[in-house]
Amino acid sequence: VQLQAYGGGLVQAGGSLRLSCAASGRTFSSSVRGWFRQAPEKEREFVAAISWTGGFTYYADFVKGRFTISRDNAKNTMYLQMNSLEPEDTAVYYCAARSRGSASMAPMEYDYWGQGTQVTVSS
Repeated sequence: VQLQAYGGGLVQAGGSLRLSCAASGRTFSSSVRGWFRQAPEKEREFVAAISWTGGFTYYADFVKGRFTISRDNAKNTMYLQMNSLEPEDTAVYYCAARSRGSASMAPMEYDYWGQGTQVTVSS
């Protein structure tokens, strides 16, 4: 399975971005997908996760109400709509997939990772 994240960029505080994560190869729709981020000199942290049906979503407290995770299994693509962006949201954003198991906030429990896309929010 290969994951490719894209859609990052430079945006002013209060702006929006939509990240996408396309899966290819031996894809599996019945898998939990997640978004993580890593700022310079900080550990990778959980942002959001979504069940394989899309019926259950989970968010880190710091993004609730601002970010929305979704997926389109027919397109093997997951999305992260980010609104009301803040400079503190600046980081490299990674998408990830678990081959089995339920949603998790722990990066180590995800089996596949995309290469990351840079999001920079200016003040």
